[in-house]
Amino acid sequence: VAPDRRFVAGFDRDAGTQAMLVATLADGRVVQQPLMIAARGWDISRLSSLPKYPVPAPEFARIRPGELAQIVAARRIAALSDGWRQAFVWPVTGRISTLFGSQRVYANGEAGSYHSGIDIARPTGTTVVAPADGVVILAADHPFTLEGNLLMIDHGMGLNSAFLHLSRIDVKPGDRVTRGQPVGAVGNSGRATGPHLHWSLRWGDAKLDPLLVAGVMK
Repeated sequence: VAPDRRFVAGFDRDAGTQAMLVATLADGRVVQQPLMIAARGWDISRLSSLPKYPVPAPEFARIRPGELAQIVAARRIAALSDGWRQAFVWPVTGRISTLFGSQRVYANGEAGSYHSGIDIARPTGTTVVAPADGVVILAADHPFTLEGNLLMIDHGMGLNSAFLHLSRIDVKPGDRVTRGQPVGAVGNSGRATGPHLHWSLRWGDAKLDPLLVAGVMK
């Protein structure tokens, strides 16, 4: 909780319809406030003739744990930033090719992981800007197997952004960035079928829909 008593909280796609906000006050009293979480519909594709995924290649199995360790370590960084207070802007504007929360169900009813961000299709080289003030917590020095050139920015209060498949990254870990500042460019690196920006938002372990944070694209 910030000195002015403000804070941020978010709920994952699969959170229930009810939650309880519990606060312990300075004098030790505990207050509770029930919250109702509105249900939403999700884009579910059923591909009954397609298996969920092929067996990972040995090279992927060797490299992937180290990449995941870097991502986990970055998310542990608690940067000092007030970016979470700002009205977020879109890091890039264009056609939304994949919505947050969309999911594929494969043969035998096996569900794949739901889409944890939002995809915006733009040509390679299109400038990507910071959606809010923050601190760079990860700027991959080489393309990751899935994410490609990965950039992560912490906006403070446990809220962070990740930008995947970049063609280049223009900032480095520890840099402070401001809302609207160019930080990289759209690309097709990693596991991608075409040039686009994948933007994901997290608050702690909760994956959030960027569309609800940035609002209607203008």
